[in-house]
Amino acid sequence: MRFPQPLTVREVARLVGARSVVGDGDVLVTGLNEIHRVQPGELTFVDHPKYYGLAMRSPASCLLISEKIPYSPNGKALIVVDSPFRAFNQLASYFQPRSLPEGVYIHPTAEIHPTAHISPGVYIGHYVRIGAGTVIFPNVTILDRVVIGRHCRIGPGTVIGYDAFYYKRWENDRLEPMYSCGTVVIEDFVQIGANCTIDRGVTDETRIGSGTKIDNLVHVGHDVRIGKDCIIAAQVGIAGGTVIEDGVTLWGQVGISKALRIGEKAVVHAQSGVTKDLAGHRSYTGSPAIESVKHHRQVALLRFLVDSWDRLKHILQSSSKKG
Repeated sequence: MRFPQPLTVREVARLVGARSVVGDGDVLVTGLNEIHRVQPGELTFVDHPKYYGLAMRSPASCLLISEKIPYSPNGKALIVVDSPFRAFNQLASYFQPRSLPEGVYIHPTAEIHPTAHISPGVYIGHYVRIGAGTVIFPNVTILDRVVIGRHCRIGPGTVIGYDAFYYKRWENDRLEPMYSCGTVVIEDFVQIGANCTIDRGVTDETRIGSGTKIDNLVHVGHDVRIGKDCIIAAQVGIAGGTVIEDGVTLWGQVGISKALRIGEKAVVHAQSGVTKDLAGHRSYTGSPAIESVKHHRQVALLRFLVDSWDRLKHILQSSSKKG
């Protein structure tokens, strides 16, 4: 998420009530982002010592941190706070305050092409953009800052841009959500079926590539990147941060764990569970998903072993009766 205009580290520190600043307080901060998406000029947070090394090596120009380190590593500015997670949420909500639906179906800040069709019962939030020829069916909810391209079709009851399912567990087991200030970008000629849910990015974007077709009852988690011309069948669930390259096919009820990569033109068959990266141009089956050829061999071998065991039991039982 980018700030409306750059702020100095000192200005950011004042906003979050920081204990101190280490390094150059005049460094300009252009926005905030998660540690795996952060870019030069941006700020991120680190709240556990095991991630300090990753944070120090990241491109971030500024870190929210709870430990006062007496030097500025790799030229980064450090803003020392009691809770980096909460300070990060505080900044996100300050620069992108949440608006709640108040009976307005299309917010005045939304930009909708004159040739787009908006059906009855649709809610369109702040700063949404919808391109030419796109059709939005009844009872769709499109929340703030979502971008939908040209000639898309969004099925009835679908929700686009709701919060990421992203929580921090504190020592007392209390769960606190991370404030979702990212967005959703749907490129041209995308079709999304009925009653789907497309979560916004935490700080960046969830993106669906042009030409991709999504069936009914599909869930796409936060910060997922889906490539061009993919086919995703009903009841597929894709966890946050996963990258699906161009031309991938996911058949019904496929489940994909978080932060994985599915290679170009891979095919994952129905009810498979994906727990690791999958190479492209191959077919996968099972849970955990493996290459279909290997899976079929394993099933055939298992059947052979079961049949062999049944025959052996029959022989043993016959021998026992003769004895």
